[in-house]
Order: sequence, then C-alpha cells, then structure tokens
Amino acid sequence: MPELPEVETIKNQLLDQILNKKIIGVEVIKPRMINVSVADFKKKIEGEKIKNIRRRAKMLLMDFSNDYSLIIHLKMTGQLIYDGGTGRGTPHIIYTFADKSQLKHYDARLFGYAKLFKTREADDFIKESDIGPEILEKEFTLLKFEELLKQRKKSKIKPLLMDQSFIAGVGNIYAQEACFCAKVSPQRRVEALEEFEIKKIYDCLRKILVSAVKDGGTSMDSYVDAKGEKGKYIFKLKVYGKGGEGCSECGEKIKTIKLGGRGTSFCPNCQK
Repeated sequence: MPELPEVETIKNQLLDQILNKKIIGVEVIKPRMINVSVADFKKKIEGEKIKNIRRRAKMLLMDFSNDYSLIIHLKMTGQLIYDGGTGRGTPHIIYTFADKSQLKHYDARLFGYAKLFKTREADDFIKESDIGPEILEKEFTLLKFEELLKQRKKSKIKPLLMDQSFIAGVGNIYAQEACFCAKVSPQRRVEALEEFEIKKIYDCLRKILVSAVKDGGTSMDSYVDAKGEKGKYIFKLKVYGKGGEGCSECGEKIKTIKLGGRGTSFCPNCQK
C-alpha cells in the first residue's frame, strides 16, 4: 500500500500538473469505486476546476471550485496516472481536462475508492476516521511523540508506528526502516525503550520519510508515481524485503518474522 512518501509524491506532482485545470469529462468504468451514482458524480465534477490537492495520512483530497471534494484512497494496488503515463491494466475512472490531458485512476484489486463529498463533509469524514497526527508537521515535536508513546506503553514499537490512529501515513516499509535506523528491535515494547532510543526513532522516522519523498517513494509492487515512474527510495532500503540477506551494517543475516500479522525484517545483531 502506498504510504506517506508515495501519496505525498503523487500530490506534489498533481499540484504541479492539474491545479486550476477545468474538468470537461468524467468516465466511470467501475461504479463500485465511487460513493454516489455515476450521474451525480459526473454532474458535480464536470465543468469544475481543481482548486487544491491535499494529503491526509495515505489519502488524497482533491478540492473543486464548487466546494465539493474527492477523497481518493489508493489502498493496495491503486494508481493515479496523469497524461502519458502507463498504469496497470485498464483505468477505472478517467478525468479529462479542457486541454485534453487526462488523469486515470487504476486499481487492479478494486480495494480503493474515490468518494465525493461537500468539502466540509470531506473534512469531517477525515476527522472521524481516527487518524493520528502528521509526523512531518512542525507541530509534531519530540515531546508530542513522547506523550503519545506514554499512552501506549504495552505496545510493540513497530506495529505501533504502523497504527494510523497513533501517527498518520506510516506503513510496513518505513516502520521497519525506522526501527533499523534507530537500532531498535521492532519487537521492543514502548515501556522498555530508553529516552535516547525514543529520540532516535523520532529522528530516524522523520529523516527517512523526508528522504523517501525526495526520491519519489518506494516501488516494491504496484506503486508508481503520477508519471507512471517507479520510486527510487527502493535503492536505499536497509531491511524491508531483505530477509536472508546480509546486513549492510554488520553482515549478520537479516531475519524475517510475523509481527502484528505483517512480515517484519530486522537485523538481530544491530537491533536490540
């Protein structure tokens, strides 16, 4: 599933390419992906301009000039491809702009969605979704991180970092990478973490997410950016997807276990 860096990459690219463009046509090939009738979907979007594109956690919000907004969630296999790029399979929703360029929404497994709301209702939908704070916001200080951890002392750190009600946008890839960077075992309970380890996790997570955004995210499976290109952060991964390989730091074989129902790789020598 695309995580914060991947969705942020797509958001930034679309802001650069389609902001203030007028939509002249919408084609919905898979109505199950939307929350209203096809006729209403087209009526509310066609003829409107893109006023803004925002990200919250792993979701995109596309605001229109008539005070309606789309909440787009790519889930496991979703792709948003702007003019000229190639997605996987057949597009399921196609937005055509006045300059004849197109934005195509693909979703091989049809787990994602494009939900249309009044903008204020879209904001309410997000608020009611039990999503934690954005870790890259200036307001998310180390002190705030520490305060949140105190409320979850019995939790294991890696599954907790993935919990969207704890912090927003972090998934399996970056939770594993942050734990490796901090030299902390993903199995450690919050109550067992030293103060310097908490600071290291905080610093590592922010640093890794910023770096991943700069590299256009990580492409392990179906993720591509809005140009149809793969993310380059895959070349910087230290443990994710590397079970059985030698650790880049010490040479010890990277171990993979199930933790919180998800495959989790770590170095048993470097991470304690």
